Amino acid sequence: MLNLLLDVVTTAAILFLVSAGLLMIFGVMKIINFSHGAFMTVGGYSSVVVGQSGLNWWWSVPFALVVGFLLGMAVERFIVRPLYGRPLDAILATWGLGIIVGQLITLAFGRGVQMVASPMTGAVPILGAHYSAYRLLLVVAAVIVALALGWLLNGTRLGLQTRAVIMNEALARALGISSSRVRFITFCTGAGLAAGAGSLITPLSSVDPNMGVAWVVGAFMLVLVSGSSLISLAIASIVLGGAQVLVSTFVNPVLGGLTIAVLAALLLRFRPEGFARA
Repeated sequence: MLNLLLDVVTTAAILFLVSAGLLMIFGVMKIINFSHGAFMTVGGYSSVVVGQSGLNWWWSVPFALVVGFLLGMAVERFIVRPLYGRPLDAILATWGLGIIVGQLITLAFGRGVQMVASPMTGAVPILGAHYSAYRLLLVVAAVIVALALGWLLNGTRLGLQTRAVIMNEALARALGISSSRVRFITFCTGAGLAAGAGSLITPLSSVDPNMGVAWVVGAFMLVLVSGSSLISLAIASIVLGGAQVLVSTFVNPVLGGLTIAVLAALLLRFRPEGFARA
C-alpha cells in the first residue's frame, strides 16, 4: 500500500513538472503550445548530448533549461508573436513546429532509441518499504519548481505584471505594462521548463524523436482543468495522476494511459472551471 501511495505522489510530481511550462504559456497567452512535446524532446536529447560529451548527468538539467529558453526566444519572436491575435493559427503553427523539430532531431540523431543512465540508482527504505531514489528526487524537483514559480509570480515585479496581464491585458497595457515583454518572458520560461522536464524524465524512459508526444495530451488536459493556477495544477496532478496509477495497477495499463484524458473531459463537462476554484 505504501508503494502504491508513493507511486501516486511521484506520478503527480512528474505530471506537474511536465505541465508547468504549458500552464505558464496558456495562463498568460491563452495559447495551447502544441510544440510543448518538441521542447520536452529537445530536453531529452540535451541529456543525451551531455552524456556523450562525458559530463556528469547533473549538467543536463541546466543545459536543457538554457537550450529550451533560447529556442523559446526564437519561436516566440518569429512564429508565435505575429499570431497573438489569431489563437487558432498559433495552435496550428506550434503543432507544425513540433513536427519540424521532431524531423530535425531525427536528421541529427537518427530514429534509434537512446538511453540515459539514471544519476541515482537503488531504492530508499521508507517505513519498511523500498522505493526508487530517483523517483523520490523528482518529488523534490517538483516542489522546487512550484516554489520558484510561486515566488516569480507573487514575489517579483515581473510576477505582478504577469498577473495583471492575466486578469486584464487591456487595463495592464493602459497602466504602462508591456504585455509583449511579459508574453516573451513567459513563453521562453515555459519552453525552458518543458525542456528541463524532458531532461528530468530521461532516466525513467527512452529518448527518441517522439518522446515528448506521449506527454502532450495528458499535460494539455491537466492545464485545461487547472486554468492558470499552480495550486490547481498540483491538485489536478494528484487527483488525475492518482487515478491513472490506480487504473494502471488494478485494471489495465493501457486503460490507465487514457485515464487523465477521459476524467478531465468528464470533469470539464460537469464542472467547466475544472479545479480552478477547488
